[in-house]
Amino acid sequence: MPAQRITRLRRARPPRVGLVLGAGGVLGGAWLTGALHAICTETGWDPGSAEYIVGTSAGSMIGSLLACGVPPWFMVAHSAGERPPLAEEAGFPLEAERSPGGTAYRLHLGLPALGPGSLRLAASSLARPYRHSPAALVAAWLPRGPFSTEPLKDAVRRVCPEGWAPHPNFWAMAVDYGSGQLVAFGREDSEPADLADAVAASCAVPGFFRPVEIGERTYVDGGVRSVSNADVLEQQPLDMVVVLNPMSSLHAGAPRTLGERAAYAIRRNAGRRLGNEARRLRAAGIETILIQPTVHDLDAMGSNLMNRRRRHDVMTTATETVTAHLRETDIGEQLAALPQGQALLVRRPPGALRRLPDFARLARGRFETGYPKRAAGAR
Repeated sequence: MPAQRITRLRRARPPRVGLVLGAGGVLGGAWLTGALHAICTETGWDPGSAEYIVGTSAGSMIGSLLACGVPPWFMVAHSAGERPPLAEEAGFPLEAERSPGGTAYRLHLGLPALGPGSLRLAASSLARPYRHSPAALVAAWLPRGPFSTEPLKDAVRRVCPEGWAPHPNFWAMAVDYGSGQLVAFGREDSEPADLADAVAASCAVPGFFRPVEIGERTYVDGGVRSVSNADVLEQQPLDMVVVLNPMSSLHAGAPRTLGERAAYAIRRNAGRRLGNEARRLRAAGIETILIQPTVHDLDAMGSNLMNRRRRHDVMTTATETVTAHLRETDIGEQLAALPQGQALLVRRPPGALRRLPDFARLARGRFETGYPKRAAGAR
């Protein structure tokens, strides 16, 4: 959608925009944070003002913080070690040793799990393998992971102690571990859940984290179905969808080591899936913008996406590469033509972080005249 068309739409009504944040582990979340920071700083558009925010796995964690009013510039500053003394007054009682969205791994208390993680899904994969994605077939047979999702829940509870985000259409994508079906927590047709539980379910990588129980069902990482899940917005009344996908790339170099070969194969499959989803969105008349890691981002990430030591380096690199991408293509102009966000939600104020504004209040103000929730499939 050319910037001129967005400007014309803006005169008639605000363009309807969806934001998709893909999966990618710890370093995928870091890349998303840096990319969002670049978008805010370079264009003035507030990604949190998108009518729909869809997050999968790491994307659900970063998306939940964004939906609750944590601006990307604050995530970057906190990751760099800045600790504003009055953060609690701004609605963010963040622990000093952690960054927003950052968690420490903690072993699950209890006996180690043996055998398939989901007997029901494993049996279904034998009887009807064509009904499930390859990742779902593998996930069914993996044992339940040794790591607890409680630190993930704690990270979300620091900004949303209970209930759901103030954003009217934030969806956390997870997979029902019994049926293998995709679930969009936050959508009106989904199981009621607290935001912390839904995000933990979306991040529960099979074989690594324990599955998450919500209601009478058990859920795992939404990346089991797709690392992006952009096509869930196909039936929504949108003009544009912006997709940030850490696990695909147009710039992957030739793999050398075994780990690089595995990462290359995963990225290639993620890219193919994202391409199919983008075609579906475009066929529905929705302009679709894809932003993916460059070769510099891939070098910063390495092959282990759960490596917490590289987190801030990946974040910084993403800010630089996405800024360059916005300037070198018309994407920056397209996003700059969207309605500008509230200053404190898109750019860091000058000076040291001494007293923060009430970001949670600002986040609620995004939609004071805003978008009503719609039933799934409404257009």
